[in-house]
Amino acid sequence: MRIKIKRFDKELPLPEYKSKGAVALDLCARETTEIEPKKVKLIPLNIALEIPKGYFVLLANRSSTFKLGITCINGIGVGDHDFCGDNDEYMFPALNYTNKKVVIERGTRCCQMLILPVANVEVEEVDNLENPDRGGFGSTG
Repeated sequence: MRIKIKRFDKELPLPEYKSKGAVALDLCARETTEIEPKKVKLIPLNIALEIPKGYFVLLANRSSTFKLGITCINGIGVGDHDFCGDNDEYMFPALNYTNKKVVIERGTRCCQMLILPVANVEVEEVDNLENPDRGGFGSTG
């Protein structure tokens, strides 16, 4: 699959897979961002995208993002295929969970992006489901 990517700062690298087995593209901060303790700040990711209809973007922490003192406040981020305008720059909503100011330097790889197929569903409301109860949320420990 080919996607179109616009970089806002062409001195920074395109998103890339960092190993042969990588399933997600690493994204980097477009500018140096200071985040106060226990606060959230958007980190611009230097890309706008055009992806095919029937796909979406999933933004997630890299496995080493915690070392920066931040995490995605949403857990993950979802980018719809129609978030594709020339100025629709992807952002990483970073929570500084530390007690000190965190500085994310320009060019720091702070998250990763997967492009996945969508399975749209048709919703049918019912009064009862036909399956036995399993014991409730968290029932397996």
